[in-house]
Amino acid sequence: MNEQDVNYLLVNSTNKYLVEYSELIENSRYKLTNFSGSTGDVLVTPDKIYLFVDGRYHIQADLEVDHNIVTVVKLQTGQTFLEELIKKIPQNEILGVFSKKNSQKRVEYLKEKGVKIKLLANDPLDENIEYDNSNIVKVDGISVEEKIKQIADKVCNDDCAILVTNLEEVSYLFNLRDFSKNYSSKIQGKAVIINGRGRLLDDITDFVECYNGDIWVDKSTINAYDFALIGDKAKILKDSPIKIMKAIKTDDEIAHYKDAFKKTDLAVKAIRDYIENNDNISEYDIAEQLEKEFKRYGAKSLSFKSIVAKDKNSALAHYSKCSKDEILKDGSLVLIDCGAYYEQGLATDITRVFVKGEPSELQKKVYTTVLKMFLNAYNMTAGGQEGKKAGLQGYELDALAREIYSQNEIDGFVFNHGLGHGIGISVHEYPPNLSKNEMAKVEIKDGMCFTIEPGLYNENYFGVRLENSCYMKDGKINSFVRMNYEKKLIDFSLLTVQEKEWLKEFEVL
Repeated sequence: MNEQDVNYLLVNSTNKYLVEYSELIENSRYKLTNFSGSTGDVLVTPDKIYLFVDGRYHIQADLEVDHNIVTVVKLQTGQTFLEELIKKIPQNEILGVFSKKNSQKRVEYLKEKGVKIKLLANDPLDENIEYDNSNIVKVDGISVEEKIKQIADKVCNDDCAILVTNLEEVSYLFNLRDFSKNYSSKIQGKAVIINGRGRLLDDITDFVECYNGDIWVDKSTINAYDFALIGDKAKILKDSPIKIMKAIKTDDEIAHYKDAFKKTDLAVKAIRDYIENNDNISEYDIAEQLEKEFKRYGAKSLSFKSIVAKDKNSALAHYSKCSKDEILKDGSLVLIDCGAYYEQGLATDITRVFVKGEPSELQKKVYTTVLKMFLNAYNMTAGGQEGKKAGLQGYELDALAREIYSQNEIDGFVFNHGLGHGIGISVHEYPPNLSKNEMAKVEIKDGMCFTIEPGLYNENYFGVRLENSCYMKDGKINSFVRMNYEKKLIDFSLLTVQEKEWLKEFEVL
């Protein structure tokens, strides 16, 4: 910061591809703060380090950082990181921003809000990382040629190029996946569409120098470094046509997802039996056994690091330690959030909550309340909520779940994250989004796949989250997940007649 003459510096969790779930070796924010959550950036000031985290990570951040060095800024539902960041930067100060780790859209937003920006090419906490592309496989799907034709027809004629820098979009465009490591099926690289053909690029420098026509880019996915490199050749896409195409799954992709979730259900059912039939098992034991079950049912890899959290740990929405020291006892509640990749490289995602032995009345009350939130949101298109169908937005689903909780509130328990997210090549994709954010005010179209996952948490007791991955078909929400709910955790006296009827759909396993 002294060398660059900046008193304020933005330090990111993303890598040069702007990947949300980057490995910790690529995560400068982790190296600086020891906070290991998937999202959350840092502002370094002359006298403080501010770590901004959303509701999923409030407790985890408190547990992982040194509070003598790091101040945790706990974003509340509806607050945005950038708005709170701006409040902490004096008007005439310059903010250092690593141009390879921030989108052009973010940089422009900060400038529009009056923040003076100095773009920095290199992050001193970066390490040289070799990307291994030797394990890339081809998957079925709409042909690359057909995708390119559709995209080019929507954007421009043959006199221009379209640069693709988002890894999910590159992987989707070329029908390629990389299963060489856990928690990702994406290939590494960028791509250009030109003259009716697509070409993979490791680095765009040579292409930009040699090409003299317009280059279409998406400001939300291109980093500021690449955008500056393109300069006045850049033409701006209003929205990425690949993102929209990728979000609406084909019938074949839906069919694959149905099969993948059958296997996911079986793996989760097996781990429920493992918990029921074994004593003196730890979070770590369960996580190890769960991965074995996924592999037994054909998984190529996990789609994210499994969350296995007992008792108070389950109140950490994205708890990731899976400790050998956390042993289940009689009455222990355990939350399991997990998923896997199968041969098509689409991420599955499910959360279930179990109890060892008999549950307490509080466990039953919280579990049943979360179940009510899910059932009402899930059935919003089924006639139970005035038959809402046309133009349904994730914003509306989120609002309904919160309304149900407001009618059944439990003292000390909070619902402090969005209701759900899109799924696909990555376990978190957009569109759609189910939350209180403006980005959720987008129609959930037929073929879009997403989670519905209400949760209630109290750090002094436990947390309950129940998550089904779903898809929209003919204006109706359908669940990929068929895994049932734990009858011993349900207080049926708290369910309405309609909710009991809805619950019958999930009595398969």
